[in-house]
Amino acid sequence: MSDALHELGGLIETRNPDAVRGFDVANGELTVRVSVAHIVAVIEFLKANSACGFSTLVDITAIDYPTREKRFDMVYHLLSMYQNHRVRIKCAVREDQIVPSIVSVHPSANWFEREVFDMYGILFSGHPDLRRLLTDYGFQGHPLRKDFPTTGYVEVRYDEVAKRVVYEPVQLVQEYRQFDFMSPWEGAEYILPGDENAKEGA
Repeated sequence: MSDALHELGGLIETRNPDAVRGFDVANGELTVRVSVAHIVAVIEFLKANSACGFSTLVDITAIDYPTREKRFDMVYHLLSMYQNHRVRIKCAVREDQIVPSIVSVHPSANWFEREVFDMYGILFSGHPDLRRLLTDYGFQGHPLRKDFPTTGYVEVRYDEVAKRVVYEPVQLVQEYRQFDFMSPWEGAEYILPGDENAKEGA
């Protein structure tokens, strides 16, 4: 299987020399790195070429690397039921960069790209209906970015007086608990809350 994947990666790289930045095979999986400007052409090639036959788009997602210049990796997973192969396509994308939509090649990419836009804030050019998919209207921020606060920016509740749902800034009613991840066999070097009331020798 590994030899077949190396051969397939070499074919994709040879046929798309301007687009492919390299490939590798790890744990029985082929990953091809592609420049974002050529993503549509590469996806079209993978679908149309008889040696590839990647006719099924399984998923589109992203990975956030906040400290990197090209902050995001766009990740496309494709399946070839003809060749019984899978391939992962990765594109490095800047935060302000717009990614070409692949809806024209795989119509099922519509909702995948909307989810990536919603969760990461990545924009897609040529998308027919780029709206938020999972969050509410007027939602602030993008929840899967690493710098998004764990509590969000607003909280939702039903107001009995106004008889409607209201949005308010998040107010934490207690401090976050701090965990020291100490082994239970070591024993704490400090007094745990409540232990100060324990009787001596109990």
